Amino acid sequence: MLGLDPAQLLFTAAALLVAATVHEYAHAYAAVQLGDPTPRWLGRLTLNPLAHLDPLGTVLLLLVGFGWAKPVPVNAAHFQDPRRGILLVAVAGPLANVCFVAALGALYRLGLVPEGGWLASLWFRMLYVNAVLAVFNLLPIPPLDGSRILGALLRGEAENAYTRLQPYGGLLLLVLLATGWLGPLLRGPVVWLVRWAVGA
Repeated sequence: MLGLDPAQLLFTAAALLVAATVHEYAHAYAAVQLGDPTPRWLGRLTLNPLAHLDPLGTVLLLLVGFGWAKPVPVNAAHFQDPRRGILLVAVAGPLANVCFVAALGALYRLGLVPEGGWLASLWFRMLYVNAVLAVFNLLPIPPLDGSRILGALLRGEAENAYTRLQPYGGLLLLVLLATGWLGPLLRGPVVWLVRWAVGA
């Protein structure tokens, strides 16, 4: 990130702001629709980026491309089916980013994205960052959305074993980042998603 010129850094910051806001709002919206008023009570059912950004997580996103937004608080006790509710709320965030990627891809297919210039650069950053956020959050590593999805699907001893791994998720993410394995792990699915969106 630090090697980007000022314009590209600005576009990346704007893309991260939009992608993170869309992602967290989708979590909040899904929870409220399923009967949990907690996100609304805590001011998270909003598209105001300031309600969703974590200061340290945002700085790290800009500096090293790895960070986080404030998780949306959810009280599963309000769901008619807590396991199903957790699953749907977890899916909502990455799905919102995929939908955003699809919308940006539709603009390209319709010929509404300029060939060059700042608009094209901003469009590409929005496309790429939303794709990365969607794929990254689907990794089945706590505390990412993928871990909640997998946890809601597992049963019996498999669920218990996976639950025991929860405290080590953050460490695993740091190891993947420090070793440089995270980029290659994400690259294939991200490229596929971008190519799918633009029809390549």
